Amino acid sequence: MTGAAQSIRELDSRAREIFRLVVEGYLTNGSPVGSKTLSAEGGINLSPASIRSVLNELEAIGLLAAPHTSAGRMPTEVGLRLFVDGMMQVAEPSAEERAAIERRLGQPGPIEAALEATSAVLSDISGAAGMVMVPRREPRLAHMSIVPLDQGRALAVLVGDDGSIENRVLALSASASPSAMQEASNYITARLTGRTLAEAARVMQAEINSGKSALDTASRDLVERGLAVWSEDAARRPVLIVRGQSRLLDEAALQDIERVRSLIDDLEDKQSVAELLNQAREAESTRIFIGSENRLFALSGSSVIAAPYRDREGRVVGVLGVIGPTRLNYARVVPMVDFTARSLGKRIG
Repeated sequence: MTGAAQSIRELDSRAREIFRLVVEGYLTNGSPVGSKTLSAEGGINLSPASIRSVLNELEAIGLLAAPHTSAGRMPTEVGLRLFVDGMMQVAEPSAEERAAIERRLGQPGPIEAALEATSAVLSDISGAAGMVMVPRREPRLAHMSIVPLDQGRALAVLVGDDGSIENRVLALSASASPSAMQEASNYITARLTGRTLAEAARVMQAEINSGKSALDTASRDLVERGLAVWSEDAARRPVLIVRGQSRLLDEAALQDIERVRSLIDDLEDKQSVAELLNQAREAESTRIFIGSENRLFALSGSSVIAAPYRDREGRVVGVLGVIGPTRLNYARVVPMVDFTARSLGKRIG
């Protein structure tokens, strides 16, 4: 398909206009658009036969496809990408829409409630499923102890300053004795209390490197293992809120129930969804993944619109977005997702 990468700008004005009308018609109605429809709607001073000729050309270069012999044309993923990047005119949220979003996200209550509201808002905006990746909670250490379980294993108990308690099983080195575990526990509690895990690890490493730490080798190893097991685990446990999966089961979707089943199965894999959303973490603005552009949703042929959200200091703390069929109303949803991200950032503080 050597012509599939041809940019919109390289099409003549007639082909550009027909391509635009086909894409917009498909995104509005979810159905292929035929030459008779284009001719009947006016705005194109061409006969249905001439329109069909242009449609054939657009299909030949990979921008349009015909699902059935006489069903009209619909954009391919390549066509959608070129439309989104080169032709789409975004519709900025109205004052009423902005006020409604801010009102729902600004309700008093814990931040968890705002995150739940955000996922629901995104679902309402898009008519599809809304997703919010929750900021990683970094508890500050109040107390940590390492106690022996059996040969080769110990239990690391972390108490956060918020009262949370978590346990992790820790693999032991051959030199780890009960006295080394006690020394490591005392060191962590005395020197690292009040710090996050990341901060504690940096302080500990700096003290060891400078020779200020009086820990012996076995105790130092236990401190490193004890802190690392939480840091690693936190990185592997993104929390994802998904709302509006039922909206994916519209009339058009039910005609392709296998695709919908594949999409819902994919949404159950929260880890993989979070990894996909993380690709938008460093983006300056909203990112769009169309169909097979992302591995996770390639089989279901779905699109993802995602944007990072930041705290008041400008630090990225999470990602939010919507997922649905490739016929999402990108022109409306993209600026809405961007505005929702900014509104959530204000709420987080």
